[in-house]
Amino acid sequence: MSSQRICRLLRLEGLTDYGEALELQRRLAGARVEGELADDLLILLEHPRVITLGRGARGSNVIESAEALAASGVELHEVERGGDVTYHGPGQLVGYPIIDLRHHNQDLHWYLRQLEEVLLRALASLDISGIRVPGYTGVWVEDRKIASIGVHVTRWVTFHGFALNVCTDLADFDLIVPCGIDAVQMTTVEIESGRASSVDEVADHVARSFAETFGLVMQPVALQKLP
Repeated sequence: MSSQRICRLLRLEGLTDYGEALELQRRLAGARVEGELADDLLILLEHPRVITLGRGARGSNVIESAEALAASGVELHEVERGGDVTYHGPGQLVGYPIIDLRHHNQDLHWYLRQLEEVLLRALASLDISGIRVPGYTGVWVEDRKIASIGVHVTRWVTFHGFALNVCTDLADFDLIVPCGIDAVQMTTVEIESGRASSVDEVADHVARSFAETFGLVMQPVALQKLP
């Protein structure tokens, strides 16, 4: 693959409503399938507090009731991505790659390992030694989980993606059994690096490692320039 293949980078400021981001992804993935979006795209953003249930989710992995979650301001969404239950919230960098695997490798397992590689490289650039854990998708630091991955592919175009805990309030993970893994301990970039970290700073590292891992040239794009 040519090293000059382009990936557009869309960085959304502030907190983006989960439902709005989901509709944006679906629209842009459809545009990529139809050729209306000519290049691959990486969306980087933060969400307000929200719990999402993937196709493999068990309801019992959401510990609080829907009523209790709503009363505390936490949204609940059932979505088409793979995987179980996950949490998004302020201080967490969420990445939604919309890429056409026909230009990379038409292999979903390969794609998941590539996303892990993106996060491992980004963490390494922050002096954090991340690892894979056999049998699980995501990234750990020793026995602590720092990033979750859940994707969906339609006609070889991807959406959904990854969530990297930067300076997230880990107390909200007590609302769920993260990714359906009992007694999993979650962690953050801030905890593992021992210094204050911002989502914007970490986003720079992730965007750079995404371009390197997939052999792409990253070019910023404004939302209004997209289909």
